[in-house]
Amino acid sequence: MTSEEIKINVEKALDEIRPFLESDGGNISLISIEDDKLVRVQLQGACVGCSVNQMTLKSGVEMTIKKYVPQIEQVINVE
Repeated sequence: MTSEEIKINVEKALDEIRPFLESDGGNISLISIEDDKLVRVQLQGACVGCSVNQMTLKSGVEMTIKKYVPQIEQVINVE
């Protein structure tokens, strides 16, 4: 998978997650993809101060991104 394909698939994963975040008053943006393995995102809106955002990031966002791009090793939230 090329870097461009990885970016497209990560965006598809975020599009799948976004309605759930928006329903809680939040959102998410892709910041960068490093070495085709590390994804940096930024949680926004209500997600910023949410006490369960790390759980959302790991179980929701990271899991969904890995479904689309199995080679992704980690997803990090950039504050």
